[in-house]
Amino acid sequence: MSTPPSIGSKAPDFDLPVVGGEYAEGARVSLSDLRGSKVVLYFYPKDDTPGCTTQACGIRDAWGEISAKAKVFGISIDPPAKHAKFIAKYDLPFPLLSDEDQSMVSAYGVWVEKSMYGKKYMGTERTTFVLDEEGAVTAVFPKVKPAAHVDLVLEALA
Repeated sequence: MSTPPSIGSKAPDFDLPVVGGEYAEGARVSLSDLRGSKVVLYFYPKDDTPGCTTQACGIRDAWGEISAKAKVFGISIDPPAKHAKFIAKYDLPFPLLSDEDQSMVSAYGVWVEKSMYGKKYMGTERTTFVLDEEGAVTAVFPKVKPAAHVDLVLEALA
């Protein structure tokens, strides 16, 4: 398991399938494609679960303010088809990256051992990274609470 990039370090590049937002079906996006824009990368465990839905809908509801300041991408290990259903169900205006091979969650240090009811398993730790126009990390929110997420992001982009 790698450690998450720290504030001031360059964020790891990626090249993943993307669903929603301004992207056409079958599109891919990489961090290098986003140079020149502030970027919010928020990692979440699973589409259409209570916490992940709260987090996504918070961004949706503040979309006018957030989208004026940064490009936003949600990232989970769910496949593109599941992302498309999640976007449609909640009318999400931003794109989701599909990290099925876990390359991005590993590179960002958010693929971690978790425990539920005494059972250990590997999963995505809910974490958000805010990047500047050159791809350097300016803020990290580990284990962020879904209901508090959008306020933290807006504060980091102010």
